[in-house]
Parts: sequence; C-alpha cells; structure tokens
Amino acid sequence: MLSKFDDYPIHQTPEPIAHVATGDRNAYDRYWFNGYAADGEFYFGIGLAIYPNLRIMDCGFSIVRGGEQHAFHASRRAPLEPTDTVVGPFRIAVVEPMRVLRVTLDANETGIECDLTFSARTACIEEGRQTWRQGGRVAMDATRFAQFGRWGGTIRYAGQTVAIDPARVFGTKDRSWGVRPVGDPDRGGAPSTQLPQFFFLWSPVHWDDHCTHFGIFEDGDGQPWHWDGHIVPAYESPDRIPELEATGRKIAGVEHALRYIPGTRRAAGATISLIEVGGERHDIELEPLICFQMKGIGYTHPTWGHGHWKGDLAIGGESWRGDDLDPMEIENQHVQQVMRATSKGKTGVGVLEQLAIGPHARYGFKEFMDPAR
Repeated sequence: MLSKFDDYPIHQTPEPIAHVATGDRNAYDRYWFNGYAADGEFYFGIGLAIYPNLRIMDCGFSIVRGGEQHAFHASRRAPLEPTDTVVGPFRIAVVEPMRVLRVTLDANETGIECDLTFSARTACIEEGRQTWRQGGRVAMDATRFAQFGRWGGTIRYAGQTVAIDPARVFGTKDRSWGVRPVGDPDRGGAPSTQLPQFFFLWSPVHWDDHCTHFGIFEDGDGQPWHWDGHIVPAYESPDRIPELEATGRKIAGVEHALRYIPGTRRAAGATISLIEVGGERHDIELEPLICFQMKGIGYTHPTWGHGHWKGDLAIGGESWRGDDLDPMEIENQHVQQVMRATSKGKTGVGVLEQLAIGPHARYGFKEFMDPAR
C-alpha cells in the first residue's frame, strides 16, 4: 500500500511507509499542542492521533477561560494516506516542518472553531526513549520531541471570539509515536495483584531569551524510571532557529517538590529544579494561574478516550465549570496548570502537567486514589 511519503528517501524497513513496523494494537502517532495567555486568562489544548493497527484517527480541541471549559471531540476511520490529517472539520497542516504549523477547526455543530498558527521559538528537543513495563510486559515504548513557540489567530466558542496574539500567547508542540495503552483495555490473562500506579510530571517554561524543559516518570517508591531536562535558547522568529537539534546546556539531573491542595492530587504550587553537569542549580518556583482538564482532548475521558471506535465519523461537544468537578474522580486527575514561573529574579510562564494514579511514597499516597492530606 503506497502513500505520498514513499516518494521520499525516508524508509526504515523494506515495507512501504504506511505499513506500521509493529503489529502491537497500541501503536500510535500523535500531535499534541498547548497554548496559553501569559497572564493565565485562558489555555487551549489540541490533539490528533492515528492508531494504524486499530484503523482509528481521533482529535480534540478544548479551551478553558473564565472558569468554564469547552471541548470539541471527533473520531473517524483512519485514512490510508498518512498525509491526511483531517477529521471532519478539524485539520492540522505542516506549513514548514519543525517551524510552522496551522490548526483549523471549521464551523460545526459544537459551536467551537479556530484558525491558529504555531510559530516555533526554539529548535526541537528530543526526549529520551520512554519504555515502561507492567508485570514484565512493555506497556509504553515511545519517542517524543517537544518544541516551544507562539500562537496567533482566532478561537470562537459559545458565541465568544478570542483573539490569539503571538505577543502574549505561548505554547508547546509535542510529537510522539510508538506504543502506549489506547482504546479498549486488553482482556484475558491473570489479573494483576498490584494497585495500578503511574506518576508523571512535565513542565515546559518560556523565559525572555531561553526555555526550560522538565519531565519525570516515577514508580510508587518515588524512584525515577525516566527523566528529561533541557535549557535551550529562544529565537525571535522561526527562520533564525538552527536546523533540527536544540543547542543548550546539558542537565545532569532534575528534582521536584510539589505542595498539594488538600483533598486533591493537584498542585497548590511547586518547585522544580534543573541541575547542570557542573553542579549549578536552576530552582524554579511555580504558581498556578488556571487549570485545564486533559479530558477535554480525550485523556482519560470516559466516552471520548483515545483510540475508541466511534464509527466512520463522529463529532461531539461538551462544556463544564471547573468548580463543579469532583477533583478525585479518575477522569479529572490528568491536568495541566498554567504556571507563573520565577527563578533567579526572572519571571516566565509555562505549565505543570500532572498525573498521579496509585501509591507514591514521596507524597504520602498509599491507595489507588487517596487525596493529599
């Protein structure tokens, strides 16, 4: 089965590009973006993924502003052509690879629309390969890169129009591919004798002339099984960015100290640290400004979760007030908070993504879903 990409010298196996190199049902390839005003007025999230062995493609767009979050969801039978990144009224277009992308959501029955352009501030940052095993079986094996940028354009929802000014709206692009749990759960086999456990923090931050990147996965004992840290220069325009690899200072380690809101697993504030090879520390204080529920773009969503068959084309919309949600419901655990960042007398803006399921000794979590005290 040939595709347009087969006309480029990019093959990694003897198969055509459209033939995924693994038969694992959980194979995926995803675009993910966030965008947020520097003062925390709003946050929006965007996602699109293809699951080639499930023959599904799905997407989501969601904005939180004024205490309300509005979400667009869509799913389709996956196209045979890999360059087809359209799901109903939703489209992602690569205008210039690793420089400029455009996301459009045309008028549709949900009342949510957008026309947005992402322009890079930094080179792409390749994170280390992330491999996670559950009971000896590989549950996640993914490659990921992140890139910092600015957004420009317009968002419309619920009869309101929001101008997206690149002078004040920052964000991150995240591309990942490989294998991770999606769609309906695997069935059969012996049941697990351990509580489910997953602990993840991710914090990209924009500063005046550079960006910092932090991420960590830990087990129930609080021991890291993967981490990333980077300090990279920022550029005035995409055409000034060096080709491909981010240049910056090497990081020898990362640390974190979260202060949780009692009765939740959500941060009231945090300190994250990047430690350079020479020992210099960059301690970054994070203060929450606004909270975005990741279920708005499918993560842990009970009905619009990733990789679920919804038919040849399905579209849905929903909205809620953040204060009306139960913070301990499993579908409300995965969040990103826009954070005001301070470090060494300088101020920046970024996010702190959080997902804490099951035990974590460092923060006193002992059960599947007990809250902070």
